[in-house]
Amino acid sequence: MLCILALISAIAPLSTDMYLPGLPIMAESLDTSAASVQLTLTTFMAGLGIGQLIIGPISDGIGRRRLLLGAAAITTLASAACALAPNIEFLIGARLIQGLSGGAAIVLARACIADRARGNGAAKLFSIMMIIGGVAPVIAPLLGGVLLGPVGWRGIFWVLTAAGVVMVAGVLTLVPETLPPERRHGGGLKALVANVGYVTGNRRYLGYALAFIFGFGALFSYISASPFVVQNVLGLTPSQFSMVFAVNAVGMVVAATITARLLGRLSARTLLIFGVGLLTVSGAALFCAAALFDSTNPAALLIPLFVSISSIGFIMGNATALAQGEVTAAAGTGSALMGAGQFGLAAAVSPIVGIAGPDTAVPMAIAIPTFGLLAALALALFARKADATD
Repeated sequence: MLCILALISAIAPLSTDMYLPGLPIMAESLDTSAASVQLTLTTFMAGLGIGQLIIGPISDGIGRRRLLLGAAAITTLASAACALAPNIEFLIGARLIQGLSGGAAIVLARACIADRARGNGAAKLFSIMMIIGGVAPVIAPLLGGVLLGPVGWRGIFWVLTAAGVVMVAGVLTLVPETLPPERRHGGGLKALVANVGYVTGNRRYLGYALAFIFGFGALFSYISASPFVVQNVLGLTPSQFSMVFAVNAVGMVVAATITARLLGRLSARTLLIFGVGLLTVSGAALFCAAALFDSTNPAALLIPLFVSISSIGFIMGNATALAQGEVTAAAGTGSALMGAGQFGLAAAVSPIVGIAGPDTAVPMAIAIPTFGLLAALALALFARKADATD
């Protein structure tokens, strides 16, 4: 069950990173501009956020499994539609549907775990799911680059379709209903408003959720800017960039593995605070190298960048578990608001870190420690008091 939920949670990096190497070829194949092709990424990210906002609260009223099965099936069909797209307009629409259904699947996967576990147990499960799902950003860019030549960009979407089929089969056979009828809320707008008020009225939830969102903001700053920083600023080749990307992803997975092993001896809150502190300090070192000293030495930039990305492994699973643990009566709504904030911020970050052009690392070097500081501020303001459940 955990492996299937991890695969579902990995649909975002798989559907984003795998097809990026084929963007120039897609523009030529569909006889359109680069800007139009980039809209396929923007609409997908927007769909991820909107899908979570819609389905998360609904699932608190009618349960998880049926919605999860439907979301996985629609994601699969949308991936096939992307592979068959006759023009850019059709592809943009298919990517929006893929994002909406993928976002629904992600929020339901998180809610399923929140239904079953609490405290350090939930943090361990979320960390393990992150380890499994963390393989996706390692494999996706490498796999996309390998597949692009033999099968083309359409073949990459067929691979995503096959992953969707595995998701559907896994939900059918391995994922039970995790929200029993007695824990469900009535439907309707009134119930939705009540759930949102319940979730947003919990200060500790807000603190942990904001730490999660800002941690992802730091990660997406890196994802958006790193192809240009590594290749244009540091002068490395595309294959060397793939290796850098993979090494950083491995660092994040190793940190999540360490988290899972330490939980029980250390609290999820302690590990989260450590991760946020590590992100802030390493981000500050990155800022000094890039902005203050204008360094183009690979080691000067890549070492603090590796530490910054690895620190995310201490943040995401623990912040998710702690936030969800604060709002167990509306886990779907809580997960939805976190997901919407996560991908909404990601959509805003991408153009910001590219604002100074493709030949500087400064915007990324500013963004990463800034998000670390914002995460620390959120914890200090909203989640100061520890309790036994942490």
